[in-house]
Amino acid sequence: MNQKKRFLIIDANALIHRAYHALPPLRNRKGELINAIYGFCSIFFKVLKELEPDFIIAAFDLPFPTFRHKKFKGYKIKRPKTPEELSQQILKVKDLLKEFDIPVLEKQGFEADDIIGTVSRLVLKKETKSQIENIILTGDADLFQLVSPDTKVYFLKKGIKNTVLYNKELVKERYQGLDPEELVDFKALKGDPSDNIPGVPGIGEKTAMELIKRFGSLENLYSALDQEPTSKTNSIDLNQRIRDLLQEHKEKAFFSRSLVQIERNVPIDFNLEKCQWEDGDREKVIQSIKELGFRSLIKRLPNFKKSEQNDNIKEEKVDCQRKLF
Repeated sequence: MNQKKRFLIIDANALIHRAYHALPPLRNRKGELINAIYGFCSIFFKVLKELEPDFIIAAFDLPFPTFRHKKFKGYKIKRPKTPEELSQQILKVKDLLKEFDIPVLEKQGFEADDIIGTVSRLVLKKETKSQIENIILTGDADLFQLVSPDTKVYFLKKGIKNTVLYNKELVKERYQGLDPEELVDFKALKGDPSDNIPGVPGIGEKTAMELIKRFGSLENLYSALDQEPTSKTNSIDLNQRIRDLLQEHKEKAFFSRSLVQIERNVPIDFNLEKCQWEDGDREKVIQSIKELGFRSLIKRLPNFKKSEQNDNIKEEKVDCQRKLF
Protein backbone atom coordinates (compact mmCIF):
# COMPACT_ATOMS: atom_id res chain seq x y z
CA MET A 1 0.00 0.00 0.00
CA ASN A 2 1.41 3.38 -1.05
CA GLN A 3 1.94 5.96 1.68
CA LYS A 4 -0.34 8.98 1.45
CA LYS A 5 1.10 12.24 0.24
CA ARG A 6 0.97 15.05 2.79
CA PHE A 7 -0.52 18.47 2.18
CA LEU A 8 0.68 20.93 4.84
CA ILE A 9 -1.68 23.87 5.39
CA ILE A 10 -0.10 26.60 7.53
CA ASP A 11 -2.28 28.82 9.71
CA ALA A 12 0.30 31.58 9.39
CA ASN A 13 -1.27 34.32 11.49
CA ALA A 14 -1.86 31.94 14.39
CA LEU A 15 1.77 30.81 14.37
CA ILE A 16 3.17 34.32 14.04
CA HIS A 17 1.01 35.59 16.92
CA ARG A 18 2.02 32.61 19.06
CA ALA A 19 5.71 33.25 18.43
CA TYR A 20 5.32 36.99 19.06
CA HIS A 21 3.86 36.41 22.52
CA ALA A 22 5.93 33.34 23.43
CA LEU A 23 9.41 34.68 22.72
CA PRO A 24 11.26 37.54 24.42
CA PRO A 25 11.91 40.76 22.48
CA LEU A 26 14.47 40.01 19.78
CA ARG A 27 15.78 42.81 17.56
CA ASN A 28 18.21 42.99 14.69
CA ARG A 29 20.97 45.53 14.39
CA LYS A 30 18.55 48.00 12.82
CA GLY A 31 16.46 47.85 15.97
CA GLU A 32 13.59 46.03 14.25
CA LEU A 33 11.64 43.51 16.33
CA ILE A 34 12.02 40.06 14.76
CA ASN A 35 10.98 37.60 17.49
CA ALA A 36 7.81 36.51 15.64
CA ILE A 37 9.75 35.81 12.43
CA TYR A 38 12.34 33.81 14.35
CA GLY A 39 9.68 31.76 16.12
CA PHE A 40 7.73 31.14 12.92
CA CYS A 41 10.86 29.90 11.14
CA SER A 42 11.74 27.63 14.05
CA ILE A 43 8.30 26.00 13.96
CA PHE A 44 8.22 25.83 10.17
CA PHE A 45 11.65 24.20 9.81
CA LYS A 46 10.81 21.70 12.57
CA VAL A 47 7.61 20.66 10.82
CA LEU A 48 9.29 20.39 7.42
CA LYS A 49 11.83 18.00 8.91
CA GLU A 50 9.28 15.92 10.84
CA LEU A 51 6.48 15.67 8.27
CA GLU A 52 8.33 15.95 4.94
CA PRO A 53 5.24 17.32 3.16
CA ASP A 54 4.63 16.94 -0.57
CA PHE A 55 2.51 20.10 -0.86
CA ILE A 56 2.37 23.33 1.17
CA ILE A 57 0.28 26.51 1.32
CA ALA A 58 0.12 29.28 3.91
CA ALA A 59 -3.16 31.00 4.81
CA PHE A 60 -3.25 34.55 6.18
CA ASP A 61 -5.85 36.90 7.63
CA LEU A 62 -6.29 40.33 6.06
CA PRO A 63 -6.76 43.52 8.14
CA PHE A 64 -10.32 44.02 6.87
CA PRO A 65 -13.76 43.13 8.25
CA THR A 66 -15.00 39.64 7.39
CA PHE A 67 -18.50 38.36 6.72
CA ARG A 68 -18.71 37.58 10.45
CA HIS A 69 -18.09 41.22 11.35
CA LYS A 70 -20.85 42.24 8.94
CA LYS A 71 -23.17 39.68 10.53
CA PHE A 72 -22.29 40.69 14.09
CA LYS A 73 -20.72 44.05 14.90
CA GLY A 74 -19.48 42.73 18.23
CA TYR A 75 -17.42 39.93 16.63
CA LYS A 76 -13.89 39.96 18.12
CA ILE A 77 -14.54 43.49 19.36
CA LYS A 78 -12.49 42.85 22.52
CA ARG A 79 -9.39 41.89 20.57
CA PRO A 80 -6.59 44.47 20.86
CA LYS A 81 -5.33 46.07 17.67
CA THR A 82 -2.34 44.33 16.10
CA PRO A 83 0.85 46.24 17.06
CA GLU A 84 2.68 47.83 14.13
CA GLU A 85 5.85 45.90 15.00
CA LEU A 86 3.91 42.65 14.63
CA SER A 87 2.27 43.75 11.36
CA GLN A 88 5.71 44.40 9.89
CA GLN A 89 6.87 40.93 10.88
CA ILE A 90 3.83 39.36 9.21
CA LEU A 91 4.84 41.04 5.94
CA LYS A 92 8.40 39.72 6.25
CA VAL A 93 7.14 36.18 6.88
CA LYS A 94 5.08 36.44 3.68
CA ASP A 95 8.17 37.51 1.76
CA LEU A 96 10.16 34.60 3.17
CA LEU A 97 7.46 32.09 2.24
CA LYS A 98 7.44 33.42 -1.32
CA GLU A 99 11.18 32.78 -1.52
CA PHE A 100 10.39 29.19 -0.60
CA ASP A 101 7.87 29.23 -3.51
CA ILE A 102 5.08 28.50 -1.05
CA PRO A 103 1.72 29.96 -2.17
CA VAL A 104 0.29 32.58 0.19
CA LEU A 105 -3.52 32.57 0.22
CA GLU A 106 -5.72 35.32 1.63
CA LYS A 107 -9.17 36.62 0.73
CA GLN A 108 -10.89 39.83 1.74
CA GLY A 109 -14.07 39.15 3.71
CA PHE A 110 -12.81 35.83 5.08
CA GLU A 111 -10.46 34.59 7.78
CA ALA A 112 -7.47 32.29 7.40
CA ASP A 113 -9.59 29.56 9.04
CA ASP A 114 -12.06 29.75 6.15
CA ILE A 115 -9.27 29.50 3.57
CA ILE A 116 -7.87 26.50 5.44
CA GLY A 117 -11.29 24.85 5.55
CA THR A 118 -11.79 25.46 1.84
CA VAL A 119 -8.34 24.20 0.82
CA SER A 120 -8.67 21.07 2.95
CA ARG A 121 -11.96 20.31 1.18
CA LEU A 122 -10.62 21.03 -2.31
CA VAL A 123 -7.52 18.89 -1.78
CA LEU A 124 -9.63 15.84 -0.93
CA LYS A 125 -12.01 16.62 -3.77
CA LYS A 126 -9.19 16.66 -6.30
CA GLU A 127 -7.36 13.61 -4.96
CA THR A 128 -8.73 10.26 -3.87
CA LYS A 129 -8.61 9.59 -0.13
CA SER A 130 -6.04 6.85 -0.65
CA GLN A 131 -3.55 9.34 -2.14
CA ILE A 132 -3.38 12.39 0.13
CA GLU A 133 -4.00 13.71 3.64
CA ASN A 134 -4.18 17.24 5.02
CA ILE A 135 -2.11 18.34 7.99
CA ILE A 136 -3.06 21.74 9.40
CA LEU A 137 -0.30 23.54 11.32
CA THR A 138 -1.85 25.87 13.90
CA GLY A 139 -2.11 27.00 17.50
CA ASP A 140 -5.85 27.65 17.16
CA ALA A 141 -8.16 25.00 18.62
CA ASP A 142 -11.05 26.25 16.46
CA LEU A 143 -9.57 24.23 13.60
CA PHE A 144 -10.22 20.94 15.39
CA GLN A 145 -13.67 20.99 13.78
CA LEU A 146 -11.95 20.16 10.46
CA VAL A 147 -10.34 16.94 11.72
CA SER A 148 -11.44 13.84 9.81
CA PRO A 149 -9.94 10.52 8.69
CA ASP A 150 -8.07 12.50 6.00
CA THR A 151 -7.30 15.71 7.93
CA LYS A 152 -5.15 16.08 11.04
CA VAL A 153 -4.11 19.11 13.07
CA TYR A 154 -0.48 19.61 14.09
CA PHE A 155 -1.18 21.71 17.17
CA LEU A 156 1.04 23.95 19.27
CA LYS A 157 -0.14 23.25 22.81
CA LYS A 158 2.09 25.71 24.63
CA GLY A 159 4.69 28.17 23.41
CA ILE A 160 6.29 27.04 20.17
CA LYS A 161 7.88 23.74 21.22
CA ASN A 162 5.13 21.62 22.77
CA THR A 163 3.24 20.06 19.84
CA VAL A 164 0.69 17.28 19.28
CA LEU A 165 -0.61 15.79 16.02
CA TYR A 166 -4.36 15.49 16.54
CA ASN A 167 -6.40 12.87 14.74
CA LYS A 168 -10.09 12.18 15.37
CA GLU A 169 -9.40 9.93 18.37
CA LEU A 170 -7.25 12.53 20.14
CA VAL A 171 -9.85 15.24 19.52
CA LYS A 172 -12.50 13.00 21.10
CA GLU A 173 -10.20 12.37 24.05
CA ARG A 174 -9.60 16.10 24.52
CA TYR A 175 -13.32 16.92 24.38
CA GLN A 176 -14.59 13.98 26.43
CA GLY A 177 -16.13 12.01 23.58
CA LEU A 178 -17.26 14.76 21.20
CA ASP A 179 -16.55 14.17 17.52
CA PRO A 180 -14.76 16.98 15.64
CA GLU A 181 -17.92 17.84 13.70
CA GLU A 182 -19.83 18.24 16.99
CA LEU A 183 -17.47 20.95 18.27
CA VAL A 184 -19.29 23.64 16.30
CA ASP A 185 -22.58 23.04 18.12
CA PHE A 186 -20.77 22.64 21.44
CA LYS A 187 -19.15 26.05 21.04
CA ALA A 188 -22.42 27.55 19.81
CA LEU A 189 -23.97 26.69 23.17
CA LYS A 190 -21.09 27.67 25.46
CA GLY A 191 -20.01 30.74 23.48
CA ASP A 192 -16.48 32.08 23.16
CA PRO A 193 -15.45 35.19 25.15
CA SER A 194 -12.21 35.58 23.18
CA ASP A 195 -14.18 36.12 19.96
CA ASN A 196 -17.16 37.70 21.78
CA ILE A 197 -19.48 34.94 20.56
CA PRO A 198 -22.53 34.99 22.87
CA GLY A 199 -23.64 31.36 22.97
CA VAL A 200 -26.49 30.63 25.39
CA PRO A 201 -26.09 32.79 28.53
CA GLY A 202 -25.97 30.59 31.62
CA ILE A 203 -24.86 27.46 29.73
CA GLY A 204 -21.27 26.67 30.64
CA GLU A 205 -18.73 24.34 29.06
CA LYS A 206 -19.69 21.28 31.09
CA THR A 207 -23.43 21.55 30.37
CA ALA A 208 -22.84 22.33 26.69
CA MET A 209 -20.59 19.30 26.38
CA GLU A 210 -23.13 17.00 28.04
CA LEU A 211 -25.95 18.28 25.82
CA ILE A 212 -24.09 17.85 22.54
CA LYS A 213 -22.64 14.52 23.61
CA ARG A 214 -26.15 13.31 24.27
CA PHE A 215 -28.02 14.85 21.33
CA GLY A 216 -25.31 15.36 18.73
CA SER A 217 -26.58 18.67 17.33
CA LEU A 218 -28.61 21.78 18.07
CA GLU A 219 -31.40 20.46 15.85
CA ASN A 220 -31.70 17.25 17.84
CA LEU A 221 -31.52 19.12 21.15
CA TYR A 222 -34.26 21.59 20.29
CA SER A 223 -36.41 18.89 18.75
CA ALA A 224 -36.32 17.08 22.10
CA LEU A 225 -37.04 20.31 23.99
CA ASP A 226 -40.11 20.97 21.85
CA GLN A 227 -41.69 17.67 22.89
CA GLU A 228 -44.04 17.46 25.84
CA PRO A 229 -42.19 16.69 29.09
CA THR A 230 -44.32 13.57 29.57
CA SER A 231 -43.58 12.17 26.13
CA LYS A 232 -42.01 8.72 26.18
CA THR A 233 -39.55 9.80 23.50
CA ASN A 234 -38.45 12.82 25.51
CA SER A 235 -35.48 11.72 27.62
CA ILE A 236 -33.78 15.08 27.98
CA ASP A 237 -34.34 15.18 31.77
CA LEU A 238 -33.19 18.76 32.35
CA ASN A 239 -34.16 21.03 35.18
CA GLN A 240 -36.50 23.88 34.37
CA ARG A 241 -33.77 26.52 34.54
CA ILE A 242 -31.72 24.87 31.76
CA ARG A 243 -34.85 24.34 29.67
CA ASP A 244 -35.83 27.98 30.04
CA LEU A 245 -32.35 29.23 29.13
CA LEU A 246 -32.22 27.07 26.02
CA GLN A 247 -35.69 28.08 24.86
CA GLU A 248 -35.19 31.78 25.60
CA HIS A 249 -31.89 31.96 23.74
CA LYS A 250 -32.57 29.53 20.89
CA GLU A 251 -31.94 32.22 18.28
CA LYS A 252 -28.60 33.09 19.90
CA ALA A 253 -27.52 29.46 19.82
CA PHE A 254 -28.09 29.10 16.08
CA PHE A 255 -26.67 32.55 15.38
CA SER A 256 -23.54 31.69 17.37
CA ARG A 257 -23.15 28.52 15.34
CA SER A 258 -23.16 30.58 12.13
CA LEU A 259 -20.21 32.55 13.54
CA VAL A 260 -18.29 29.54 14.85
CA GLN A 261 -18.61 27.31 11.79
CA ILE A 262 -15.68 27.51 9.37
CA GLU A 263 -16.71 28.44 5.84
CA ARG A 264 -15.49 25.79 3.40
CA ASN A 265 -16.57 27.38 0.12
CA VAL A 266 -14.42 30.50 -0.10
CA PRO A 267 -14.00 31.62 -3.73
CA ILE A 268 -10.24 31.20 -4.08
CA ASP A 269 -7.96 30.40 -6.98
CA PHE A 270 -6.54 27.04 -5.93
CA ASN A 271 -4.14 24.96 -8.00
CA LEU A 272 -2.82 21.79 -6.40
CA GLU A 273 0.19 21.56 -8.72
CA LYS A 274 1.38 25.04 -7.71
CA CYS A 275 1.46 23.92 -4.08
CA GLN A 276 4.02 21.19 -4.70
CA TRP A 277 6.90 21.54 -2.25
CA GLU A 278 10.25 21.85 -3.98
CA ASP A 279 12.25 23.99 -1.54
CA GLY A 280 12.19 27.20 -3.61
CA ASP A 281 15.28 29.36 -4.09
CA ARG A 282 17.50 28.20 -1.25
CA GLU A 283 20.18 30.83 -1.90
CA LYS A 284 17.60 33.61 -1.55
CA VAL A 285 16.26 31.99 1.62
CA ILE A 286 19.74 31.76 3.10
CA GLN A 287 20.44 35.38 2.18
CA SER A 288 17.19 36.50 3.83
CA ILE A 289 17.98 34.56 7.00
CA LYS A 290 21.44 36.13 7.01
CA GLU A 291 19.95 39.61 6.69
CA LEU A 292 17.60 38.92 9.57
CA GLY A 293 20.63 37.91 11.65
CA PHE A 294 19.37 34.43 12.58
CA ARG A 295 22.64 32.64 13.30
CA SER A 296 21.29 29.20 14.11
CA LEU A 297 18.49 28.92 11.57
CA ILE A 298 20.68 28.34 8.50
CA LYS A 299 21.82 25.07 10.05
CA ARG A 300 18.20 24.10 10.71
CA LEU A 301 17.09 24.40 7.10
CA PRO A 302 15.54 21.03 6.18
CA ASN A 303 17.42 18.81 3.74
CA PHE A 304 20.22 21.35 3.76
CA LYS A 305 23.11 20.20 1.60
CA LYS A 306 26.37 21.94 2.42
CA SER A 307 28.38 23.27 -0.47
CA GLU A 308 31.69 25.05 -0.54
CA GLN A 309 29.87 28.31 -1.12
CA ASN A 310 27.48 27.73 1.79
CA ASP A 311 30.30 26.68 4.09
CA ASN A 312 31.89 30.07 3.55
CA ILE A 313 28.75 32.03 4.47
CA LYS A 314 29.59 34.53 7.19
CA GLU A 315 26.71 34.68 9.64
CA GLU A 316 25.85 37.87 11.49
CA LYS A 317 25.23 37.85 15.21
CA VAL A 318 21.82 38.64 16.66
CA ASP A 319 21.41 41.42 19.18
CA CYS A 320 18.65 40.49 21.61
CA GLN A 321 17.68 40.98 25.21
CA ARG A 322 17.76 37.29 26.00
CA LYS A 323 19.39 34.26 24.42
CA LEU A 324 16.90 32.11 22.53
CA PHE A 325 17.04 28.30 22.56
